[in-house]
Amino acid sequence: MKSINHIPQTKIQRASKLLKVGAQVGTNYVKYLGNRVVSTEETARKKLNQDNASDIYDGLSELKGSVLKMAQMMSMDDGILPKEYVEKFSLAQFSVPPLSGPLARKTFKSAIKSYPEDVFTRFQRESSYAASVGQVHEAWINEKKYAVKIQYPGVAESIVSDLRLVKPIALRILKLKKEDIEDYFKEVQNKLLEETNYILEQQSLIEARQLSKPLKNIIIPKVNKEISSRTLLTMEWMDGLHLSEYADQELNQEKRNQIAQSLWDFFQYHIHVHQKVHADPHPGNFKVTENNQLVVLDFGCMKEIPFDFHQSFFKLADIENTENETTFLSLLKELELINDSDTEADIKTIKSTFHNVLSIINKPYQFEKFDFSDPEYFKQLLIIGNELKNNKALQELQGKRGSPHFVYVNRTLIGLLGLMNSLQAGEIEVQNYKKYIPADLKTTET
Repeated sequence: MKSINHIPQTKIQRASKLLKVGAQVGTNYVKYLGNRVVSTEETARKKLNQDNASDIYDGLSELKGSVLKMAQMMSMDDGILPKEYVEKFSLAQFSVPPLSGPLARKTFKSAIKSYPEDVFTRFQRESSYAASVGQVHEAWINEKKYAVKIQYPGVAESIVSDLRLVKPIALRILKLKKEDIEDYFKEVQNKLLEETNYILEQQSLIEARQLSKPLKNIIIPKVNKEISSRTLLTMEWMDGLHLSEYADQELNQEKRNQIAQSLWDFFQYHIHVHQKVHADPHPGNFKVTENNQLVVLDFGCMKEIPFDFHQSFFKLADIENTENETTFLSLLKELELINDSDTEADIKTIKSTFHNVLSIINKPYQFEKFDFSDPEYFKQLLIIGNELKNNKALQELQGKRGSPHFVYVNRTLIGLLGLMNSLQAGEIEVQNYKKYIPADLKTTET
């Protein structure tokens, strides 16, 4: 893959790049109009989506940072974008054009005031993985191997201005009003700012190692604090296959189920016992060792779930609450899905819609064991997602819908289901995480 020697950093440079991407998209649309004359609408539309996805991704890959991160986030939900975009944008998870060796060396020096060869016995100048915010290099001190995560220059400083540039595009794609999504944009902006602070990630990683001690089959790398800073993070290297590679290569169903159970337990345990979310559940953030242990990586995007939101949100997983009309209405109000200004018709639309959605999404929680290899379940998820996207009654509702906390909690749960599907996990014990809860915490766990 071709490396890059420069990242646009000023507002003018980045705005200019986005304008060029927009102009190319316009050119692709003109081609699409021509293609409609000589081919079917379906073929012409698919070609338009492919061309646009490729040109947008290439442009965002040069910019990196928050705009590329948002593309990655959208790729995790098949219900938001056409599949041509999802396939292309998913590359942002861990396979984007990296910084060149000289630029990576220069960026390393700016992070800790020393060149890599002055710190490590050996440093691999070409990156092993490159994502939206930073890239990872292999390094050694004598025989000890490390993963060195270098943040792209200018990423943190450009977040606010980048989001202002992409907001109008997002509004058009999602068919929303500015005032209705302002709180959600602030939530995303704050999380992206946190994600570029590697000191916070270092603290989150250390905390996660401590909190995860009761869990079985989970490995979280140790941090080297002495070779870390706000824009550089050094951890012990973890060998293994990324989860997507493992899902493609591992044929033993028992082993796949073991990893799926570990993955499920990790998320459920942290969500329900500690009210914390590893809110970036894509395959690039997990590895599987040769001993079939699950390695959890990248703790830059952590979401702490407020107690009140946690209580209301997960009460919706109880079928008794969703079938009790009074309780269901109360929970929808607590979660800000129903507003005081809503009409009876509005309330009826919202109740009906979310009752249907929850009946599908919450299905695993209605059983002691659930088969995540069931294609019918994920088919139903896809259908309900498409129905939500095309629901005109929902689109016509006025005002903001839902607490801002939905953004990362939903992203996590949908991402987790996607990972379970990719593993084609057989029967998983849904409440298995509870057996790991320390005795002194069992009284507070819900």
